[in-house]
Amino acid sequence: MVCGGFTCSKNCLCALNLLYTLVSLLLIGIAAWGIGFGLISSFRVVGVAIAVGIFLFFIALVGLIGAVKHHQVLLFFYMIILLLVFIVQFSVSCACLALNKEQQSQLLEVGWNNTNSARTDIERNLNCCGFRVFDLNETCSSDCFRSRQCQPCAPIIEEYSGMVLRFVGGIGLFFSFTEILGVWLTYRYRNQKDPRANPSAFL
Repeated sequence: MVCGGFTCSKNCLCALNLLYTLVSLLLIGIAAWGIGFGLISSFRVVGVAIAVGIFLFFIALVGLIGAVKHHQVLLFFYMIILLLVFIVQFSVSCACLALNKEQQSQLLEVGWNNTNSARTDIERNLNCCGFRVFDLNETCSSDCFRSRQCQPCAPIIEEYSGMVLRFVGGIGLFFSFTEILGVWLTYRYRNQKDPRANPSAFL
């Protein structure tokens, strides 16, 4: 039997949650680095990234404590939360991979119209002004605005949007499968007896 024992299940679950812990800390660190170096000025974007990182960190912490202590209640809640996260993440990942060019363009335009701070970051980093049309009457934070010779941002963004969505969708699918693996490991581990414990004390 491959990894069928109590100790192996425990070690695999601990390793998986350590991976989630590292990913959560990396996510928080990247968000803090981006705002620290002025790459991102949108507190909404940074806030979402940090919130996701903290949420993932607490999930990993619950799973790690539950695995080390073989705590039935913690393992149950960890399994349920991980299953819900899997459903949401798998759906979003499939949606990212299924979007066509027209749908991507519509989503980008909606996002452009609804986020002023992110729009400023894009214009400054990509050295472009406006979304579809460069308007001299509008303010722009890019360097090209001084020479009044800027190109719209939409063609530049759309050039990379497909690649970014495929990358995000692929990473999301990868981690969604690790989450369903975590659900399966947790379910099996909860129903295994600790050989060092008193058999009559097992729930």
